[in-house]
Amino acid sequence: MTAERLAGRTALVTGAGMGIGRAIAARFRDEGARVVAFDVDRAAVEDAVDELGDRLHAVVGSVASEPDVARAVDAAVAWTGALDIVVNNAAIARAENPPLEQLSLTEWQRVLDVNLTGTFLVARAAAPHLRIARGAMINLTSTRAFMSEPDTEAYTTTKGGVVALTHALANSLAPDVRVNAIAPGWIATDAWKPRGQRHPPELRPIDHAQHPAGRVGRPEDVAGLAVYLASSDATFVTGQVFVIDGGMTTRMIYAP
Repeated sequence: MTAERLAGRTALVTGAGMGIGRAIAARFRDEGARVVAFDVDRAAVEDAVDELGDRLHAVVGSVASEPDVARAVDAAVAWTGALDIVVNNAAIARAENPPLEQLSLTEWQRVLDVNLTGTFLVARAAAPHLRIARGAMINLTSTRAFMSEPDTEAYTTTKGGVVALTHALANSLAPDVRVNAIAPGWIATDAWKPRGQRHPPELRPIDHAQHPAGRVGRPEDVAGLAVYLASSDATFVTGQVFVIDGGMTTRMIYAP
């Protein structure tokens, strides 16, 4: 691994208080970046900054709020004078909803507002600064964009929308900004919760065995890919979706 591939760069990571977002913020810090950690959960994001150090700066707010998004982007530029990298990670992560007939318009709209419209709002606000920096944007989608289970209409729809938004942005912001997406599969995030809430993942041998890679994923796996996409190693990569799922979606599963 090349040391400090993101040295001197400023990143905005949404949903950075826990889980994949927190792991990406930590890895970006390790690679030399300064990170604005943007999260609606004040306690979680302040805990992340307290744990990870002075290369992180917390902004509390919702990606579904235009004023909050503008404040986060402005905070990044005010802190360092530039914005080089954006990671759109924030999402309502519960995959399952009530059965379709019981899914309220309010809940449907709430998931769309955060997961899809939030990605759009951050992208729009950050675009002028990313153009100047000739920077990179990384959107977190999910393997749920390509497959689904019953009662996942809201979550799955938003993740499919993020895939389409990614290639649209890659063309609209070209050639100044590279835009790619990461589609994680099963990622156990228990070890990346705020301190005091962490515990080892409760996983069975069969959970690992479903993956050709031999294990369930970790947030560190996603963070490593995010560093590559944000770095100068990926200057010829844009408009793509990278599935990171230990091979799970390649395996045909038959009931015994």
